[in-house]
Amino acid sequence: MESEANGADRKPMSILEVEEWRRCAHQMVDFIADYYRDIATFPVRSQVEPGYLKALLPEAAPEDPEKLDDVLADVRTKILPGITHWQSPSFFAYYPSNGSTAGYLGEMLSGGLNVIGFSWISSPAATELETIVLDWLGKLLELPQQFLSCGGGSGVIQGTASEAVCVVLLAARRRSALKLMAQGILECEAFGKLSAYVSDQTHFCVQKAAQIAGVAANLRVIPTDSSTNFALSPSALRKALAEDIASGYTPFFLCGTVGTTSSAAVDPLGELGDIAQEHELWFHVDAAYAGNACICPENRHNLEGVDKADSYCMNPHKWLLCNFDCSTLWVKHPKFLTDALSTRPEVLRNKATDANAVVDLKDLQIPLGRRFRSLKLWFIMRLYGASGLRSYIRNHISAAKHLESLIIASDRFEMVVPRNFSLVCFRLKAHEDDSARGNTLNATLLEAVNIRGECFLTHTILDGVYTLRMAVGSTRTELQHVKDAWAIINHEADRLISIS
Repeated sequence: MESEANGADRKPMSILEVEEWRRCAHQMVDFIADYYRDIATFPVRSQVEPGYLKALLPEAAPEDPEKLDDVLADVRTKILPGITHWQSPSFFAYYPSNGSTAGYLGEMLSGGLNVIGFSWISSPAATELETIVLDWLGKLLELPQQFLSCGGGSGVIQGTASEAVCVVLLAARRRSALKLMAQGILECEAFGKLSAYVSDQTHFCVQKAAQIAGVAANLRVIPTDSSTNFALSPSALRKALAEDIASGYTPFFLCGTVGTTSSAAVDPLGELGDIAQEHELWFHVDAAYAGNACICPENRHNLEGVDKADSYCMNPHKWLLCNFDCSTLWVKHPKFLTDALSTRPEVLRNKATDANAVVDLKDLQIPLGRRFRSLKLWFIMRLYGASGLRSYIRNHISAAKHLESLIIASDRFEMVVPRNFSLVCFRLKAHEDDSARGNTLNATLLEAVNIRGECFLTHTILDGVYTLRMAVGSTRTELQHVKDAWAIINHEADRLISIS
């Protein structure tokens, strides 16, 4: 009886009462602002052990309402210790995940309006703003007009580059399967004859997309090496195509990359595009990270040959001040996507759609529902302007160049591949008598650096060489944070060498 009486005294939060929402929202904004103010006090990489949270939280949801103050207190003491702080200025792992004042404001408005823009009529502004903003961004990138709405193409915001490649792979599969089916081949047999092509540096999301599309068995992974700085070799691609055609397969899809995950390698888009056109392959360009840098004229050469592509993708949430998730995809021929993905149930029919007077974005993506993501991109492009975005990118690249110069000047470290964009790949030089070729030494160094909690780096393997990756690109990262990380790396290297 006592617990029931206590519960009755707890007034539940209203479902959506405007003034209460205003008060709670201000409280949340203060909490997040304090988090950013204090973010440097947290270990960048979470130091908790697996299963830590289960021991701290109840086994069941509360029966009675609790106060927001109590929930936020638990966030401070229980959730934040289990966070790896991607927004720390000393986060150099993976590739960055950006955020910004403008991005958060756009996200807040998107959440507040809470529209589900699957079709034009479900929220006309959500559809039309997305088209306009992706045309803006496409023009900053100097994409061919065929990708823009004015040139018959289409831009659409996906959640991630993984979703983008899955969408275009499904479109490419349908396009090629229909040709085989016209020859009397059953659809299920047609899928088994299709072959797709990537390099061993292509993001693994293409493998996942191939599994979803049912063509993973014939996904050809072409080896790369240091002779091309790990870019996909056109001659190796031609060889793989010839072998598959001789074996009775029908090549249908090729993915090129601008800025690979391991080393930011750039595939030769022009030559690959020529091969794709020759063999009628769907040519997709994944520029999730590095494509953002191509809004700067001095980096635009990395997209030479993109005019020969069928689709192009990049992630503003990686390096263009847009908080997750926002992956921009452009296609020259949106009809191939709608042919593969469109559904028109009676409940969604309307005059504008039936007259083909509008674009229904549900037909250019895998889910039906979609958030009003273009708002945050619109806010960012307006509140920072193209000049502000270019300056932001250039500052990170400048800091990465400085780190590269420090490594080159060092007598104990070496670059594994030349710096590209703002990714620096390096390692501690191996001892002559080290049978592990420095791999164990560098793995130990990486963990020693990360366990301190003052910065966070990750690694990759290039030609069998254990390589440290330092990606400069977090929103608040400045040159001093790079210098501080370099001092930590050298300190831990001194310690390892002294005990080895």
